[in-house]
Amino acid sequence: MSGFELLERMQIDGALRDLPVVVFTGKELSSDEEARLKRVAKSIILKDVQSPERLFDETALFLHRVVADLPDGKRQLLERLHGSNDVLRQRKVLVVDDDARNIFALTTVLENQEMDVVSATNGRQAIELIQKMPDLSVVLMDIMMPEMDGYETMREIRKQPQFRTLPILALTAKAMKGDREKCLQAGASDYIAKPVNTDQLLSLLRVWLYR
Repeated sequence: MSGFELLERMQIDGALRDLPVVVFTGKELSSDEEARLKRVAKSIILKDVQSPERLFDETALFLHRVVADLPDGKRQLLERLHGSNDVLRQRKVLVVDDDARNIFALTTVLENQEMDVVSATNGRQAIELIQKMPDLSVVLMDIMMPEMDGYETMREIRKQPQFRTLPILALTAKAMKGDREKCLQAGASDYIAKPVNTDQLLSLLRVWLYR
């Protein structure tokens, strides 16, 4: 029985209809298949290089949303467990984007978590800053920038041995087919589509900074 058939059977069964489902698939989905899955699943995950963390992330995020229905005491306990941002506090993050509005929006979110935010408006400036900041923890890299785009900037950063393991999260304008692979091949550790979902961004940062 295929995953599609299993999900459709679950929809017919009253006892299983509301069970949360996260889809974990390695195949490229057609728009019809994606629409069909979105009708029955809470979230769709495509396997990539970091898929175990990604899967954990999405599942934890989904469970975190469900806790709103729990009694206060239990909810607060789970919120403390899932929502601890200690790992983000005082960590230095470089935001690279040619649009000042995006930098402002991301800086606001990150500074609210007590992160130390530095920004660059182009790839060249980003590379210069990275070389001067030995205490840098993570980079948020916009892909679509004039002159030197995010792909080229990431490739340049990864050429330097001391930055091979620096976490770089690529910000893609829209999750076009092939963008994911292109980002990872260029050196991204992970990626997130714009407009950025704040919960997902903070969750990804926790995953990458926890290491």
